[in-house]
Amino acid sequence: MSDIEIAQHATMRPIIELAKEQYGIEAEHLDPFGHYKAKISLEYINSLTDQQDGKLILVTAISPTPAGEWAMP
Repeated sequence: MSDIEIAQHATMRPIIELAKEQYGIEAEHLDPFGHYKAKISLEYINSLTDQQDGKLILVTAISPTPAGEWAMP
């Protein structure tokens, strides 16, 4: 199965629900952008100083123009 097929079959869950169930992050620490993505407050991140460092996952994307060229802001 290709990446796109896997993505099309996935069932998305609301970020508020997922953050609480999987990571124990309460809704008050999240700044949602729609239903499926959110920023975590810096205050919450700073409260984790006694925890072991985790892994950083950086996700980026570039949307090409219809001509196939990258649009620069």
